[in-house]
Amino acid sequence: MFKKVDRQAVRKAKQKAIRRKISGTAERPRLSVYKSNNNIFAQLIDDVNAVTLVSASSIDKELKGNVENGGNIVTAKLIGKAIAERAVAKNIASVVFDRSGNKYTGRIAALADSAREAGLKF
Repeated sequence: MFKKVDRQAVRKAKQKAIRRKISGTAERPRLSVYKSNNNIFAQLIDDVNAVTLVSASSIDKELKGNVENGGNIVTAKLIGKAIAERAVAKNIASVVFDRSGNKYTGRIAALADSAREAGLKF
């Protein structure tokens, strides 16, 4: 009998593998991206001190008015630009990108590209 692949478990395994290799510091935090079906979230994390330095999401009050649908590429671009602007305001220039086990296409790639265009280096 055919066993169905548990995609959530596969993503969690990839996420653990990625997190073993990369870590964020105060000088170069980890840009962690999480996407659900309806929203997208990004945050800069200092893993040494276990602190979130900057965050942006499609449910933020500032961005909620500009967003029609929280789960599309246009919104991901807005979130990437917002996280980069907030990071630059806190004197953070370079980050380590954490795609959280997701493929680097679609919303993840759009967020990363717009963050690079707005001034983050990774």
